[in-house]
Amino acid sequence: MIRHIVMWRLQEQTGAGGKPAKIAEICAALRTCAGLPGVVGFEVATATDGLASNFDIVLDSRFADEAALDAYQNHPTHQAILPMIRAAVAERACVDYAY
Repeated sequence: MIRHIVMWRLQEQTGAGGKPAKIAEICAALRTCAGLPGVVGFEVATATDGLASNFDIVLDSRFADEAALDAYQNHPTHQAILPMIRAAVAERACVDYAY
C-alpha cells in the first residue's frame, strides 16, 4: 500500500468569496478523484479555524501500489484539475510512503 499525503497553502484570493471560496472549489475538484481506479482511501480536509495551521487543504489518499498511484496521477480527471490548483497555490508539500 502507498499513502500519498499532499498539503496546500493558498495565495490570498480576490473576487467573489475570496480564499474560502477557492478552498471550497479546490476541495470539490479533488473529491472528483476519489473514485478513480486504484484508490483505496481518499480524504480531503481543510484547516480548522482556531487551530494553528500552516496549510489550508490536505489530501490523504491511499493506493494499492506504486502503479496505482502513478495511474491516478496521470488520469485525465486528475490532470484536468491541476492547472486550477496550481494557479491558486502559494506552497505545496507532499509525502508518499509504503506501509
